[in-house]
This record gives sequence, C-alpha cells and structure tokens, in this order.
Amino acid sequence: MKTGLQLSALVLAATFYISGNAFAATGFDLSPDQHGRIRAEQDAVATKAVPASFPFVAKDELTVGIVVAHPPISTYATDAKTVVGFDPDLAQLVADSLGRKLNVVILAWPDWPLALASGKVDAVISNVTVTEERKAKFDFSTYRRDEVGFFVKTDSPIKSIKEPKDVAGLRVITDAGTNQEKILLEWDKQNVAHGLKPIEVQYYDDDAVKSVALQSGRADAIFSVNAALLYDSATHGKTRQVGTVSGGWPRTAEVAVTTRRGSGLAAPVTIALNDLIGKGQYRAVLERWNLGSEAIDKAATNPPGLPKS
Repeated sequence: MKTGLQLSALVLAATFYISGNAFAATGFDLSPDQHGRIRAEQDAVATKAVPASFPFVAKDELTVGIVVAHPPISTYATDAKTVVGFDPDLAQLVADSLGRKLNVVILAWPDWPLALASGKVDAVISNVTVTEERKAKFDFSTYRRDEVGFFVKTDSPIKSIKEPKDVAGLRVITDAGTNQEKILLEWDKQNVAHGLKPIEVQYYDDDAVKSVALQSGRADAIFSVNAALLYDSATHGKTRQVGTVSGGWPRTAEVAVTTRRGSGLAAPVTIALNDLIGKGQYRAVLERWNLGSEAIDKAATNPPGLPKS
C-alpha cells in the first residue's frame, strides 16, 4: 500500500457522477473534527463475549492499528495528522460497540503483522484481505468486499472491461506485488494461450506519475484498488470506471478486522459488526465514503481465505 494519494486530503468536497451512479453531492468530509462521524451504542452481547483475559493495550480503550494509505479507505485530514476515512469510522463503531474509547495507532503496511502479534495494537483495521496464509497467525472478522477496478480516461473509447479478452493488447498500469498484478498477469497468460495480443503491463511508484501516464496516452487503463480510484475520479473528474473484479479473482475476497490468532477478540468483533449491519450504522458509514457497492450482508469469523500462492 502506498501513500501518494494522501495529497487528496486537501480536497474538502466534490460533486460528482461516475459510471451512471450519482454520488452524494456533499462530497467527502476531510475535516479533523469529523462532526458527521457515525457513532454506535455499546453492544452488551459483544462486550460480554470479550474474554476477561484479553490483554487490551490500555484500560477502557480499543487500540487499532491503521495504515494511512488511500482515501476514502484512510487518509490524513486537512490538519495533516488526524486519520479519517472509512476504516477509521469503522474502528470507531467497533470501539463504541465494545464500550471502549478508540485509540488509533498509525502503522506502515509492512509493520502491521508484528505490531499486532507483539501486542502493540489490539486489532488492525486497514483493508487487510483474508488469506489462508494469514489465518495461520491471525483471526479475521470480515467487513467489506475486496474489489479492484479498471479506470480509463474520461474520453477513452474503452467502454467496458469485464474479462481477460477485454484487456488483450492494452497498456495497463498496475501495482507490483499485489493481488491486482496477479490477476492481470493471469489474464495475460490466458489471452496469449488463446492467441490474443499480450497486455503491456506498466508499473509506477508514484500515483501522480500513473495519472500523467494515463492522461498523456502512454497507458490505456489503470487497474488498482477500486475505492481509491473511485475517489480520485470523483475529486478530479479525469477518469471513469469501466469494470471491477474481486481482489481474489476468480474467488471472492473480503477484507477484515484482524486480531491475534486465538486471542478471543474476533468473535466479539464479528458480533458487533453484525449488530451494526442490522441496525444500519455499517451501511451508513459505507455510504458516507461512497463505498456502498462493496458492502457485505453478514460479517463472518475466519471464513475461507485466498489460498496460499
């Protein structure tokens, strides 16, 4: 995960329309005070389910590790220090449900496993996808579908990308070492096997350079985290979505609240999430950050994850 899109935190609001779906005209609230943040009451059932022996980092607090990466998932507010976005909002709801004050610890992506395993944080809420390899060390409570998306210039002749043949011969920007790269390379392999033109895969470390490459015509499409690309499209109006794919293609992938394996915290968190789903706060937070299309109907503890590679 990268932090280049943190620059978008300077955008206070946007009125936008993408792929035929009107988004909320009020735009994103990136103020540090977050007066519009949705809150929840304490969930007695979830609270009672927390093991008395669970070693919380701090008394009466839920310490959550968050990687500040891509808005609207997580980003810095206009004060350049407060973390805002969907994941912080969900962390607040979970803390409320467990009757605890939220304490956010900012982590770098490579550091979250050690921070969690060592007890520096009680949980990680940071777009972590459930995988079988990770389940060997961590427990999961799912909360959102993992989607990656194809985006093109607004005036691109490309109308839809839904399957491998749709990207044959295209120049596509993606992210090295990610699920989206794996998907794209597998699609390319299938295309070549069927006698179609190969994909020209491009990699850039900087998000601004990616945008320049697309807008200048050096690339035909970007294939990356759907939520982040929707946000960028909404705030700048230079791109549009032409397709989405599950981050675990051909399997369905979900992201989850991550806790230490066997600690006993996953089950209470799942109870809390399902209560939030039932009462509507979960959906309200998704809509607040325009992520309604990635909603799940029910949270699950340690469901089947993406297989080991």
